[in-house]
Amino acid sequence: MGPTENRRSLRNQERVATSAMIFDIKRYAIHDGPGIRTTVFFKGCPLACPWCHNPEGVSHEPQLMWWRRRCLACGDCSEACSEEAISFAEGDLEVDRARCTKCGECAAVCCSHALQVIGRTMTPGQVMEVLEKDRVFYEESGGGVTFSGGEPLMQQEFLHDILRTCRQHGIHTVVDTSGYTEPDTLLRVSDDVDMFLYDLKIMNDDAHKKYTGVSNESILENLRLLSEHGSEAVVRLSLIPNVNDDVGNIGELGAFVASLKNVGAVHILPYHRAGISKAKRLGESGEIFENVPPSSDILSSVENRLRGFGLEVRVGG
Repeated sequence: MGPTENRRSLRNQERVATSAMIFDIKRYAIHDGPGIRTTVFFKGCPLACPWCHNPEGVSHEPQLMWWRRRCLACGDCSEACSEEAISFAEGDLEVDRARCTKCGECAAVCCSHALQVIGRTMTPGQVMEVLEKDRVFYEESGGGVTFSGGEPLMQQEFLHDILRTCRQHGIHTVVDTSGYTEPDTLLRVSDDVDMFLYDLKIMNDDAHKKYTGVSNESILENLRLLSEHGSEAVVRLSLIPNVNDDVGNIGELGAFVASLKNVGAVHILPYHRAGISKAKRLGESGEIFENVPPSSDILSSVENRLRGFGLEVRVGG
């Protein structure tokens, strides 16, 4: 399909397109699947992991983010806000988030880009226009597009539509998911997904509920379902010290993954603190989860233990 046909196809899609709330599109990503990729981040997640490194992806609604270091405290944003939701106290910007409508008036006049509305509605055609720009990188590197979040399966109609479109355009697809969804939803999209990046956090159901707010029963069953269906999947383990790095959890996870078909790899993602600053920029109230990254000794121990189950293991995405 040539450039002219591509543009015509995308325009036709716009007439019947669903839409999704997207909070970022990262181009030239190299840690979200094979090759050079474009990662599309969906807004909204059914889990509430306190260590989340993308807290801006938890809520389905747009959010206002403020970068303190960029702010000149000029007051232009306060004057532009028709809801009078922005004020300054001792040089710090304060947002009355109950009054803020996320209209973007403040961000539009911010010359230092200290304010940004996170989240915008996009159609499959609009996302495809971005992906088509990177096609040459996909073809040269064996890459493609990764749908991440948040949780992309929460916006299943859009995901289903754009996965089929990617298939028609010959673009390799990866879905990064928590697996917390209905089985029918997972199977509906699976035939248009080349690879799943499947997050497993904690094997004990009570501990999983404590830290994420949901049971892991459907998560484990859905991974078994994908395995039996023949879908390729890589398990991702976000390794959080004193939460899921204990011998019992690692052993149970390794045995479970080793029992599955088409799931032979585990990628260990060491906890990092990037989510802390993001949460503060969003003005999130309450206690913010802070931990230390796992030491090299812990990473080596977990890696070796998982290898003992005959799994392909690596640190990093």
